[in-house]
Amino acid sequence: MNRILVIEDERSILENVMETLQLEGFDVRGAYNGRIGVEVAREYHPNLIICDIMMPELNGYGVLLELRGEKNTANIPFMFLTAKADRSDMRRGMEMGADDYLVKPFTTSELLAAVNARLDRHQSITSEYETKLEDLRENIIRALPHELRTPLTGIIGYSEMLLMDFDSIEHNQAYNMVEAIHKSGLRLHHLIENYLVYAQVELMMTDSKRVEAARNARPIASQKPITRIAMQKASAAGRDYDLALDVCDVGVRVYPDSLDKIVEELVDNAFKFSDAGSRVEVRAQPEGSFLTISIRDHGRGIAPHQLSSIGAYMQFERALYEQQGLGLGLIISKRLAELHGGQLTIDSQPGEGTIVYVRLPLAHSTNGHH
Repeated sequence: MNRILVIEDERSILENVMETLQLEGFDVRGAYNGRIGVEVAREYHPNLIICDIMMPELNGYGVLLELRGEKNTANIPFMFLTAKADRSDMRRGMEMGADDYLVKPFTTSELLAAVNARLDRHQSITSEYETKLEDLRENIIRALPHELRTPLTGIIGYSEMLLMDFDSIEHNQAYNMVEAIHKSGLRLHHLIENYLVYAQVELMMTDSKRVEAARNARPIASQKPITRIAMQKASAAGRDYDLALDVCDVGVRVYPDSLDKIVEELVDNAFKFSDAGSRVEVRAQPEGSFLTISIRDHGRGIAPHQLSSIGAYMQFERALYEQQGLGLGLIISKRLAELHGGQLTIDSQPGEGTIVYVRLPLAHSTNGHH
């Protein structure tokens, strides 16, 4: 049974709304001022809050701010009741995070239609979130053991051989084993680092203060870090001559570590999923109020149905192509761009290659308009 909290200082309206909703089978609680309403919401944790705007002591805006600022109540759907048909009043409420509003006086059918629509919408969002969470669980269960076991097997296996036959192993053979151990250790380190980065950015995205701080980050120059990391990745892949650079130098509002990680993961993917001798093009040019970074490869590409499934721990065609890593690079880059008020999009044609576009706010842009 859906729980609904009604906060309204006019007793007659409060009782009328509660009675209407109870007759429809809802579990309803009421509060006759905003301060009491906040306390009830914390304890009752309703599926929907219907709240008057104009109230003494703590008005509807204050109620909304308090509840949106607390983890346990931040995502409860919130509907304003207002006696004003003033558009600025409504707009302010929606900008603060209200989900809907209802103008007094309203009919029973208008009330029920608004309540049911909001509850249905929330249920739809919740179901979609749970589906994605289940997909994430399945991919972790399927991919994580393999990704952890593979480098660990190499580390343990080669180190055991060294320990058992240390005196009799030839120098070159021992060097190759140590090199294999080192590569496996680096692979394991990268896996753990990406897992931690992904978990951290997802937590940051749920904290409005940290999101605001990221979107007001001190501007940094774009050219040096993008060029440096792209050249490092080309060199690591043994493909220095495949890299083409066209990177401007402008101020971009992003944390240095975030920009480094985005470029690192996307350029690494471009080299990983294209053949030696084919070009990897890295461009960064201003477009409007954003810096658009594009990384283009001429590799195998991504099919349309795979593009729609991009998410954490998701990999494509693992049976056909040996891939290392959990497939976190794309989603980490996407979420880091979104954290800073930007976006990541992909244009890909199977058999022809992929272009990944990352848009990050320029230093002179104002956040919140997009």
